[in-house]
Amino acid sequence: MSIDQASWEAAVRHLYEDAYGYTATGPRTHEDWRIDVVAVMERAVPDPRGWAGLDDDADDPGREERPAYPFRPPFKADPLRPITPADVGERLWEIDRASAENLLLALTDDGCTLRNLERFTESFEELQKMARTVLARYGDTFTCHTNVSTGPHDGTLDFRGSSPGWTPMTFYGEDCGLVVVSDTEVGLFWAFGDI
Repeated sequence: MSIDQASWEAAVRHLYEDAYGYTATGPRTHEDWRIDVVAVMERAVPDPRGWAGLDDDADDPGREERPAYPFRPPFKADPLRPITPADVGERLWEIDRASAENLLLALTDDGCTLRNLERFTESFEELQKMARTVLARYGDTFTCHTNVSTGPHDGTLDFRGSSPGWTPMTFYGEDCGLVVVSDTEVGLFWAFGDI
């Protein structure tokens, strides 16, 4: 599936305009993609295609002391320490493409559940097509990583059961996200909430 700027931005805006979160893409310039993820978290790199994302914390005063705000080091670390690639790596695990599609839909509001879709007028299949449009930007060969868990870290997420858990990556009480890694880009899709 080929993708253009207008269709990608429309899908992102429609899916996430009512969520409180962060969606951004940056260039992949390192073998260790976690370095590039940190650069996107810190808003240190522009979208390589000039496409628009969403950033509900862009003007938060917390960014003055911490460029990656609201992303932060693990709880045991000094909260003023910058987030590192190792921090990112220890809190994410790889998931398959079908799980990533469902996760993109679960991120449309806090709670990280497919029940969030009830507010949309589109069918599940139409929303799934939008999620596929979002992922199509990253080509055919990409990997997906998340801090969300619905059971064992076996590469799949199952949203049919109880609410998912997550490994905290931000200062918010709840944060669920997806990182998409291609050969040339890294994309972040995050939803924040307070418990």
